[in-house]
Amino acid sequence: MNVREICMEPPILQVALDILDLSRAYAIAEETVSGGADWIEIGTPLIKSEGMNAVREIRSQHPKRTIVADMKISDTGALEVGMAAKAGADIICILADADDAVIREAVRAADLYGVRLMGDMMTVKDPVTRARELEDMGVHIINAHVGIDQQMIGKDSLELLEHLSGAVTIPIAAAGGLNAERAADAVAHGASIVIIGGAIIRSGDVTGSTREIRSAIDAPVKRAIERIDQNEEIRRMLTLVSSSNVSDAMHRKGAMAGLTRYAGREKMVGRAVTVQTFAGDWAKPVEAIDCASAGDVIVINNSRDTTVAPWGELATHSCQNKGIAGVVIDGAVRDLDDISTLTITLYATAVVPNAGEPKGFGEINTEIRCCGQTVRPGDWIIGDASGVVVIPKERAYEISRRAVEVYKTEERLREEIRRGSTLSVVMDLLRWEKH
Repeated sequence: MNVREICMEPPILQVALDILDLSRAYAIAEETVSGGADWIEIGTPLIKSEGMNAVREIRSQHPKRTIVADMKISDTGALEVGMAAKAGADIICILADADDAVIREAVRAADLYGVRLMGDMMTVKDPVTRARELEDMGVHIINAHVGIDQQMIGKDSLELLEHLSGAVTIPIAAAGGLNAERAADAVAHGASIVIIGGAIIRSGDVTGSTREIRSAIDAPVKRAIERIDQNEEIRRMLTLVSSSNVSDAMHRKGAMAGLTRYAGREKMVGRAVTVQTFAGDWAKPVEAIDCASAGDVIVINNSRDTTVAPWGELATHSCQNKGIAGVVIDGAVRDLDDISTLTITLYATAVVPNAGEPKGFGEINTEIRCCGQTVRPGDWIIGDASGVVVIPKERAYEISRRAVEVYKTEERLREEIRRGSTLSVVMDLLRWEKH
């Protein structure tokens, strides 16, 4: 098949095996093929972990499938193309911003071994100009790829695809953060090849997820590529994941200490309205209810005083009426019998019947310390049965996306354990322990 013929055929579904262990890759690759995958990509993490043996083994397992080796070549173009080609790769990925000398040597080696080169546009500053240069140098496929860390801060592969579509005559692939709907959008906007990683390989049902994406790209409907509202997307993603997922995404940071959930069973997600008060003075905590909007979380620092409560049932009921998502108190709460009948989520460090006086000391919407964490107005708060985590507002979109990746990874691990494995076996702990 030459590269011109690719464009004349139905869209190609390439599944990226972006995992570390070859033993897990075998089953996942088999399930993707059952679901309708055309090309199998040996992802960069798998190549770095297992070397060229990963290419050889997957080629042996699937002799009639096109095998892509995501080498991300940046130097020694001929050497690395030769390695991958001899191991059984049909298509080899090279970084588009590699030096021209590297590109030209890689092209010569690809011609020698009868394989194709895919130019990965990740990190390229002027993608249209560089794509044209790659085509002129003999690269066979352009990959409109936004890498995982770039996706976490909001960069979009479909926007990159829009820039590249029509700029070259060779086929264009799209990769990075695609699900079934966005994969169909990619095809409708000019992608001949759709590359899917996490949406398939981290699914509990790899075959079903592959089949869903296969169906979507085979019948795409062209529509405008939607620009997301980041705050809405943050809330949606945090509603999907757990506080534990978020803590993992933050490298085990951000969790508040010493809290107990005294009311509500629903997950709490919202932006912080902060309150600093002292010795049970409940004026500012109650006034904060009027400053908060539906979906916010009121976070109160009572200077760790647990002998007098700055919060009770009437304030909690007021929050519930207003649609506030929850309340977090570094201090005591009272009226627990009545509060426990309400649905709003409430955390505190203690319960005590004593109430303070509304003296008006303190501040609303200023930086505070609460249960060991710094909280600023507008930071995102997530709380569930495991506890409460604070997410810095400037990184909220990134951390939420990373938490979703943690969630998806656990879905696949859970499925493998359900099939009879154990966590240590699935994670290959002995191999990956720190030396």
